[in-house]
Amino acid sequence: MINIQPIPLEKYQDATTYEHVENSIYKDLADTAKTNYRIALSFELEDGEDTQYPIEDLLDKYRIHVSDFLESGAAELFNVELAGRLENLRLASSIIGKRVYNKDVVEDGKTYVSLVIE
Repeated sequence: MINIQPIPLEKYQDATTYEHVENSIYKDLADTAKTNYRIALSFELEDGEDTQYPIEDLLDKYRIHVSDFLESGAAELFNVELAGRLENLRLASSIIGKRVYNKDVVEDGKTYVSLVIE
């Protein structure tokens, strides 16, 4: 994944349903769960990447989930709204502007997949 950028969604401008917390993170006021914070991100897949990985690994690493898949207008461009606890979204927002990919790593003769953020 490359060109990871926040998306300013129009729905976030409605102060009756969303509260701006910081940077590109918003609180969904209609959601009473502890995972009611949101951030919308856009990213491009690199050659050989599919739509499942490395995004699944990011979700696991930061303990967040996709709350909405958004229109992108291009086959290689993906827009998602991520949700989770505030502290987890703060950590996840650190990928903005970085490259994220999976890399095979061999340890003790076994091959593992490692998430790389650079």
